[in-house]
Amino acid sequence: ELEHQLARSELQVLKQQLQPHFLFNTLHSISALMHKNVGAADDMISDLSTLLRLSLENSGTHEVPLRDELQALQLYLNIQRVRFQDQLTVDINVDPNALEARVPHLVLQPLVENAFRHGISKRATGGVVRICAERRNGSLLLGVSDNGPGLSQDSAQKKGIGLENTRARLQ
Repeated sequence: ELEHQLARSELQVLKQQLQPHFLFNTLHSISALMHKNVGAADDMISDLSTLLRLSLENSGTHEVPLRDELQALQLYLNIQRVRFQDQLTVDINVDPNALEARVPHLVLQPLVENAFRHGISKRATGGVVRICAERRNGSLLLGVSDNGPGLSQDSAQKKGIGLENTRARLQ
């Protein structure tokens, strides 16, 4: 019971750390779009609303089926597609046999956010984010990669909040 409470607390801390940054960026993007493309701004508001609703509905849930995690991630990706427009390609390759596997809630979002923040946003031209999931030898393998410039030696040694929380939650 104590471990379960700790895991729930860690998930809550993760959400509190990630959501404000993402929320502020999204609201800024919506504000900028309101004068240029009302339809795109409206779509972003709708996706953000659904994403926040899903987050609240699952606030006490530690694990969800990968299928649900991917649906929430799709809303996040829709928002990022509007922000990055033609400069973004997202390649999702998920083994259908992996869709019912249970994963920690919000396990993919911080990894994909890192791909945007430290990869795609650093490129002058278009970028690619790849997300994959497969079952292999009784395990679920999840992967997130990008074609950004990579981390510098100094950056690679720093331990970011998203990655540290993800590692701790998986352990």
